[in-house]
Amino acid sequence: MSDLLTQADYEAIAAQLDFPTTAYIDGRAQAADSGDTFASVNPATGETIAELSISDAAQVDHAVLKAREAFADGRWSKLDPDDRKAVLVQLSKLIKRNARELAVLESLESGKPIADIETVDIPEAIACLLWHAESIDKIYDQVAPAGDDVVAMVVREPIGVVGCVLPWNFPILMLAWKIAPALAAGNSVIVKPAEETSMTALRIAELASRAGLPRGVLNVLPGPGEITGRLLGLHGDVDMVSFTGSTEIGKLFLNYAADSNMKRIVLECGGKNPCVVLDDAENLDVVAQHVCNAVMWNMGENCSANSRLIVQQSIADDLLLAIGQRLKEWNTGDPLNPHNQLGAIVSQDQFERIMGFIEAGKKEGATLHIGGTGSSDNGLYIEPTVFTDVTPQMSIAREEIFGPVLSIITVKSIDEAIAVANDSCYGLAASVFTSNLKNAHRLARAIRAGTVTVNTYGEGNMATPFGGYKQSGFGGRDNSLHAHDQYTELKTIWIDISDQSVDALS
Repeated sequence: MSDLLTQADYEAIAAQLDFPTTAYIDGRAQAADSGDTFASVNPATGETIAELSISDAAQVDHAVLKAREAFADGRWSKLDPDDRKAVLVQLSKLIKRNARELAVLESLESGKPIADIETVDIPEAIACLLWHAESIDKIYDQVAPAGDDVVAMVVREPIGVVGCVLPWNFPILMLAWKIAPALAAGNSVIVKPAEETSMTALRIAELASRAGLPRGVLNVLPGPGEITGRLLGLHGDVDMVSFTGSTEIGKLFLNYAADSNMKRIVLECGGKNPCVVLDDAENLDVVAQHVCNAVMWNMGENCSANSRLIVQQSIADDLLLAIGQRLKEWNTGDPLNPHNQLGAIVSQDQFERIMGFIEAGKKEGATLHIGGTGSSDNGLYIEPTVFTDVTPQMSIAREEIFGPVLSIITVKSIDEAIAVANDSCYGLAASVFTSNLKNAHRLARAIRAGTVTVNTYGEGNMATPFGGYKQSGFGGRDNSLHAHDQYTELKTIWIDISDQSVDALS
């Protein structure tokens, strides 16, 4: 990725963008006959970027039909693994070639800082596509132990037509997390992007066609979740839905599956993730840097954000001081300004939700130590916010705020830290800071979360599975070879190779 541009340069790119506004089905853009639309709004200005066509029941049916036809005739599902790999590699090259325009488009729709999209999101999306492309011809099936007169094979087959329902917080990256393993496995895919951030998925679908992906294999249906997402979840000819988003909506997809064809559902949902800092942690300034990044990155609109800081009492004041110093480095403002680490909150609804939690925290008795102010006059912005004197029963310690809000809870012992960390309906991610190896292992094992990092904040890499325990996840994992498993069916093929005659068998 080349060096970042100036704000004026990004604004010039934005002024020249051609916005995709209709569904992408069977290799071409197609508007719904109803003519119904929804607005894509720039949260940094409040201005409507474009009106997008709502994918209605007829379009959902059409997309599923074309995806099924593509899967059944084998134009992708039965393509040689080397050829599938070549297409995904070419798609990654086209995304890299168009990275700057994609980054600006995502920033306009989501309010995400352009620097994060250019240096993190798009490079990681490209890496994801390449990683799964390279795995296509390297995942072997198995021959199970059996007698000499039997060959027992265990093979993976693509599951069929896969629906991928995306969140608005990482539009391009989450698209890659879904479609890379799904396409690598040989499935046909229908993407339902978030209503707030649909246009980058539509643009990437166009690039996929240019890369050589056969028509009907990747389709994108923009529209509200209660319309398009529901139709996709209930469709009887969709074999699977992979969903990333809130736990509340994830539960709806389980109902959709039960009410239709019992399609497979994979959920990556919410989190109220703990960061545990023990009194033997080294270099509190470095710890504070990780703490701030864990909760403020992407304006806190991140399911793996460590929004609960659980710290031993003896070092709480020193760590709080270090956090305050680090937060001075987090500039809030125009997302197209590459010097801003915090951009705009994605929507008015999300802005009001976050501000509501800030008010609730004050009413419940927490101390507002830093920030707490939001502005919606010229864009939707909330400054970094830190609460102290938080108890585990408060709403700001229990609910997923999805904003730049940190709740600090003090504890006296490791046992208390573990109890507080696990006192949640979620279990997506956690971080632990300690210089004691035994304590590190003990906490990492004891905290019920899908990913636990020690002396750092992160989500692992493309080779490690990502997903959660409890109400943070269900049915599978993103990333790693485990991601391929959720997009395939396992089949046992049992072959009798004995030389016994039919008479002998009878």
